[in-house]
Amino acid sequence: MFMLRILLGLLMLCFLAVAQAAQPLVDASWLLSNLKNPGVVVLDLQPQKIYSQYHVPGAVNSNYAHWRRPNSKGVPKMMPPVAALEQLIGGLGIDNNSHVVLVVTGRGVGELASATRVYWTFKALGHEKVSILNGGLIAYANNRSNPMENGVNRPQPRTFKAKLNPEFLVTASEVKSSLEKGVAIVDSRSVAEHLGLIGGGGKERAGTIPGSINLPYDWLTINGSAHFHTKENLKRIMQTRGVPLDGEQISYCHTGHRTSLSWFVSHELLGNKKARMYDGSTAEWAVDRSLPIEVKIKLDCPTGVC
Repeated sequence: MFMLRILLGLLMLCFLAVAQAAQPLVDASWLLSNLKNPGVVVLDLQPQKIYSQYHVPGAVNSNYAHWRRPNSKGVPKMMPPVAALEQLIGGLGIDNNSHVVLVVTGRGVGELASATRVYWTFKALGHEKVSILNGGLIAYANNRSNPMENGVNRPQPRTFKAKLNPEFLVTASEVKSSLEKGVAIVDSRSVAEHLGLIGGGGKERAGTIPGSINLPYDWLTINGSAHFHTKENLKRIMQTRGVPLDGEQISYCHTGHRTSLSWFVSHELLGNKKARMYDGSTAEWAVDRSLPIEVKIKLDCPTGVC
């Protein structure tokens, strides 16, 4: 009897672990069937003006700009301090038991990257129960029978406590040492940025981290939309560009926005748990003259402007 109780206890723990695991992507039908689930919090990332006109019933809204800020070194659009994020998340009515579903309007891949960036932030804070609505609100609204509402929902504040995972916080020195070790470095920016034809402006040098593999982030969704390709097609796209499907890799873009989508595909959809994202990206790297930059197309610019 004693052993039976132990076995039942272990089975219950396994059941709870499975029950708490959240799938990275959910579709409109899943969202509709879970709207009245008290454990689900729909976090709407639309601009508040648009959110106030139409959103999923019960959804709370958050300004995407609140999820990124300059760090102590002045690098723009980095992950805010943990204490600030705890306050932000708790103020949205989210606690450590909430299953957060992230929703954007769904007009394109750039919007979808807002969801993957916030998703990455939750994961960095140790919160596992988070999902993204594939296709955004537009996919949900395609079925006109799906309920919508307007106005603004005011959530009851809750307590959210982070358990920061330092593996998510990749530094420039880690990127440099990984580069020297032959770790795959993936540039999620456009081809023109990768080649050095377009720079970030200001003190940033144009070009790419030497040896980077270029896989533009908008190749990972269907026609640049807010719908991800199937897993098999994602594998084909990555293999064609030479991006490994497993093993260590670090991806980057300009400010850690676009590459969050690339990280999401590798780490979450394809299951490569050794894939990491460099938050500072070229906004940090290309300003530091001690770090190498490769310009693949060198133009002759006698006037200083090309």
